[in-house]
Amino acid sequence: MFIVFEGIDGTGKSTQVQRLAEALRAQGREVITSKEPTDGPHGKRLRDSAETGRLSPQEELDLFHQDRLEHVEGLIKPALARGQTVILDRYFFSTMAYQGVRGFDPLEIRRLNEEFAPLPDLVFILELDLETALERIGVRDGQANQFEQREALQKCHEVFASLRDDFIHRIDAQKNPEEVHQDIVQHLPR
Repeated sequence: MFIVFEGIDGTGKSTQVQRLAEALRAQGREVITSKEPTDGPHGKRLRDSAETGRLSPQEELDLFHQDRLEHVEGLIKPALARGQTVILDRYFFSTMAYQGVRGFDPLEIRRLNEEFAPLPDLVFILELDLETALERIGVRDGQANQFEQREALQKCHEVFASLRDDFIHRIDAQKNPEEVHQDIVQHLPR
């Protein structure tokens, strides 16, 4: 099974990835967790740019694609082929949102990614109002990293809200983490 968590910064994706992984391991499943951008060289450059100043839109998009291609070929596909469950904190839906804000067509980003990146079985979009998200990520007086600016997060939220697929489930992330986890578990195949 391939599961992805998406949403703007501050929605609790990392927390829910870990909770779900623990729950599935308790059922005897082999679970691999990962994130995008990865810890590889392309992902490191992307994360560093959040603090040091964003790269050009095209360079950033290219790095996301390179990072994802390595991730898909080196971890995601092999783990799925071994019958393991893969749970990701972000995938190409985040690229659609965050690079869509920078002027790229989100649907074209998706099309290009689907040429090499497998579709998830489940995508959980954690939804949270912008003010709460900004509080959670510790934004004070507008001092956020380059990916966490208020206007950009609002536009990212709009891209996430536009996604419509049978495998996408929207989860109210305003609730406490255990309630959010229970909402997620209800969508897992029995």
